[in-house]
Amino acid sequence: MTFTLQDTHFHVLPMQTRFPFKYGIASMTALPHLFVSVNLVVNGQPLRGLASEGLPPKWFTKNPDTLFEQDLAEMLAVIQNASRIAENAAQQPTTYFTWWQELYDEQSRWATLRSQPPLLANLGVSLMERAVLDGLCKARQTTLHSLLISGELEIDLGQIHPELMGVTLDRVLPPKPLSRIAVRHTIGLGDPLRAADVEPLNDGLPYALDESIRAYGLRYFKIKICGKPEIDLPRLREITAVITEGCPQGFHATLDGNEQFTELAAFRDFYERLSADPSLAPLFQKLLMIEQPLHRHHAFKDDAAAVIEGWQGGPGLIIDEADGSIGDLPRALNLGYCGTSHKNCKGIVKSLVNAALLQVRAPSMKRPPILSGEDLVNIGPVALLQDMAMMAALGVTHVERNGHHYFRGLAMHSETVQQQVLAAHDGLYRRHESGFPTLDIREGHLDLSSVNAAPFGSGINLDVGQFQTLKTWIMSGGMGML
Repeated sequence: MTFTLQDTHFHVLPMQTRFPFKYGIASMTALPHLFVSVNLVVNGQPLRGLASEGLPPKWFTKNPDTLFEQDLAEMLAVIQNASRIAENAAQQPTTYFTWWQELYDEQSRWATLRSQPPLLANLGVSLMERAVLDGLCKARQTTLHSLLISGELEIDLGQIHPELMGVTLDRVLPPKPLSRIAVRHTIGLGDPLRAADVEPLNDGLPYALDESIRAYGLRYFKIKICGKPEIDLPRLREITAVITEGCPQGFHATLDGNEQFTELAAFRDFYERLSADPSLAPLFQKLLMIEQPLHRHHAFKDDAAAVIEGWQGGPGLIIDEADGSIGDLPRALNLGYCGTSHKNCKGIVKSLVNAALLQVRAPSMKRPPILSGEDLVNIGPVALLQDMAMMAALGVTHVERNGHHYFRGLAMHSETVQQQVLAAHDGLYRRHESGFPTLDIREGHLDLSSVNAAPFGSGINLDVGQFQTLKTWIMSGGMGML
């Protein structure tokens, strides 16, 4: 299957959170949601592909010395540069993998010359590869999983890592995408824990942790920590009490280190202090993994290998923000990390390669390999559904979901869009009693039947013309309003 890429268009939907989402050094109250549409010709057939992403503060570049407006300008420059490369690489008919290789390599070279971090550079690559994949799924009238295992994309894993020579995606991915997925509920650094302790939002959705557990039947949790025992210990005690009370049949949890440490030995001491607290025993007995405890600039220090090797009975450690380029997971595994996270914003081909690498390396690893599913405050009708389609295709059984918690369902969209979503994804969404579509989380799970049946998850013919063009949004002062 070959295609050409004629042009790319950008539109923006500004969004406000229900309440602040505090993670690491940022507290998000608003962000622009960017839609990327591409006009393709696939084997002579013209069609459009679509992708979208919220652009949150201080995740792609955790620099405390810059304003969000500066970071956002960098994000947009990176994305626009990727679109130029993507168009140039597909002026003549090309296959998906050949096109992706040129896009990834040229974007990496450009980013290196301009000292842009790989994590940010690959945001641009990811948005373009998702938009094109959406178009290719539509052209074939098939699903993401079916297209990936068909071989039509000609993805050659061995060209990326020689140890994957001969490994094909139909071997890496499960025979069928998962039909349901567990919601791993994010507990942000500032999120209220008990409804009795806070003023209600009165917007129809649960606010405090205990309310969310009751409303959604949650059993999986992602807990953010700040790295300061005097703050984390009392908060973790209360979190453990709330979860234990709300989940008498049991639960599982992960900790997000939020890049708060620069030395792994210091994090080990911190962890051992927490795990020695008797009141936290129910939490640490159910702990599945710890995500990115070291700042991305320190994650690959040589001394990490010795600390991990000597940490008897320690938790599974994975990288997340440190996983910015194709070569980062092999480096992490060589040091003793257990794996990494999948986020669509980090790249589709990159995560397919990572999944294959974990599968091939598993027999020689001292701890079971981990490919976790993490969120970036995704919402529908495009970003969230494409993300879940990819999670289902990879076979990730529980995924951090936070967009539905920090945003009020799809209330920011027009009634037309809301009707489209409810018609196409009944079972994944339901109409809230207040009228807007919201995720239909039952017994802590989401039904992915409609996602797996649609081209790349969404299958909605979204009219992006209803949103502001990126240029109009910038000219109207949109970046200064956030």
